Parts: sequence; C-alpha cells; structure tokens
Amino acid sequence: MKKSIDGKALVYCQGAFNTPNGKTAHGLVRFTERYDVVGVIDSTYADKDAGEVLDGKPNGIPIFKTIDSAIKKLANSNNTPSSLVIGLAPDGGRLPKEAKITIKKALEMGWNVDSGLHDFLSNDKDVMKVAQANGCSIRDVRKTPDRDTLHFFSGEIEQVESLKLAVLGTDSAIGKRTTSWLLVHGFRNAGLTAQMIGTGQTAWMQGAKYSMIMDSCINDFVSGEIEHAVVSAWKEERPDVIVIEGQGSLMNPAYPGGFEILAAGRPDYVILQHAPKRLEYDGFPGYKLHSLKEQINAIEVISGRKVIAITVNHEDMSSHEIEPACNAITKETGLPAFDVLANGADDLIKILKTYLKKK
Repeated sequence: MKKSIDGKALVYCQGAFNTPNGKTAHGLVRFTERYDVVGVIDSTYADKDAGEVLDGKPNGIPIFKTIDSAIKKLANSNNTPSSLVIGLAPDGGRLPKEAKITIKKALEMGWNVDSGLHDFLSNDKDVMKVAQANGCSIRDVRKTPDRDTLHFFSGEIEQVESLKLAVLGTDSAIGKRTTSWLLVHGFRNAGLTAQMIGTGQTAWMQGAKYSMIMDSCINDFVSGEIEHAVVSAWKEERPDVIVIEGQGSLMNPAYPGGFEILAAGRPDYVILQHAPKRLEYDGFPGYKLHSLKEQINAIEVISGRKVIAITVNHEDMSSHEIEPACNAITKETGLPAFDVLANGADDLIKILKTYLKKK
C-alpha cells in the first residue's frame, strides 16, 4: 500500500456528509494520496460506513457522532490520526461557529488542522493560541499565495504535446473532480501515463501533484497559474494525457468558472459533467439550469474546442434510470454519455484513446 503524504486524518463534515456541502469530504473518502482517512465526523450518519452512505459501496471508513467518540474508537483500533481535515464545502466557504469546538479539541490532542475554507483559521487568535501551545500546524489551503510566487500567462503551454482534456460541468458541485480522477486512473489502468491538474482545494487535499487553487488566486494570475501547472506536468512527467479539473460552470450565477481553464489550459477537447435531474443551479432556487445543448454551444463558441462526451451525475436517480438517461443524452446531443462513477470509466477511456496524439 502506497504511503500517504501526510499520514492519518479524521475528516470533519458535521451535518453535510452526502450533501453538496460535503463535497470535500466526499473526495477524500473516495480517493486521496495526501491522507490515510481513518474516519468522518457527522452525527447524521453516525456508526455507518462512509462509502456505503456515499456510493453504496462499503470502504471501511467509519462515521462518528463527535470527535470524542472518534478519539476513543480510533485509539482502540490503533488508528489515532495526526490531522483533522475540514471536509465542509458550503456556499461562500464559511466555517460554522460550532466547528471551532472540534478544531480546538483536535489541536489540544496535538493534531494538525487543514482547512480549505475562506474563513482562515490562521487568522483566528484563539485557535492559533491553542495550536501554538500544542506545537500544531494549521494550513489554510485557500489562503492567497504571495504574489512573488505566482506566474503570469506566457504562452509556453503551446509547447505541451500531451492530449489535454478539460472536465467542465453544467453546474457547480456536480462531480467534475471525481470524474477527472476516474479518467486519470482509467488511462493509467489502460497502460497510459496521465496526470491530473487540480484547480481546487479538494484536489490538492487528494494529493494532486500539479495543482493551483483557483478561488484563492488573484485574478491577474489565474491564467498563469493554470498554464504553469499544465506546463510543469508536461516538463516533469511527459504524460500521454493531462486531465484538467473544471470549476463551477460557465453559466452558474455565483461560480462562473471555466473561462480561464478554456483560455489558459487550452484543452484539445472537453468532457462535460451533467446531472439530468438537476433543474436549478446549485444553491440558487429560481435560477433555471441552462439546457445541455446551450451549455455545449457556449463552451464550443468560447473555446473553439469540441465537447466530445458527457459524463453523468446520477444524483436523485435510481440505478435503473442511469442507462435510459445516458441514452436520452446521446439522442439529444449526438454525444456518447457515461456514468463513470456508477459503471467505471473503461468504456469512455476506449473512446478517448482514439483522440491520443501520435508521437
């Protein structure tokens, strides 16, 4: 078993697991090379298996009611973590006040704390006092890097010879990152080399080697940081495929992500993640989701690149609804459609391999 980058971790997701606001926790439960996830805190699903709750597939990661019950049970199984990771991803990235009780308890235990929220723990004097007293580190993953470490777009990306695929979405919190990882792993399983370009805090927490965190970056440098991550992956790895994780969606009123990824990441093709049962933009009742055809057209007009496949998010769908939904999308758009989370990525990888660049 590959050793994790930062050791054992307990993920805090109180009241949000198995909801869109728990997507960071979901990513860590499904896959991470940065941590060895030993448990999740959410009283809603206490004593259940996190994989079973999330995907109907047990993965041996227990869910605890509180940090106190987690401490006791994990100690008994020799799984005491060295970190608490905030697995919440609420609208606006704000930290619930009650979370600080758990954070301080973790620091008192001597654990480090990683957070991807916009409420920076390192700016909280009370929290930092506890951290310093116990020799703990706090990492605010979304904190803006120093300007002298950032990159401006240079055009160097035109030298990249890998097949570049962007996984965009018709909405935020729709599964772009998960699909990106499944494609990377699918290419690797098919005997090809592939690298993931992370563009959000969760991908970094999952251990994406080549990452930038878009919504922590000063706007002038977003394109340059995307380009730098892609170029670095090319220079250091020379992979067959580079998969770029999308953010938000072009037409989401609050998270209109994707423009910089198309402009600076300069993908050769786009894969579009879509939830057929979702009618309104995530977190914005009354804002009707634009049709799949409209969103495909917007991507292709803006980028001059083709959308070549649709990946399906099966939220609010039963298992027997997935195949008909994929068939309906293909009939509507003329594009192949797959639920890679439910059924694996092999069939989609077979199609994507036909787009590989000849060496």
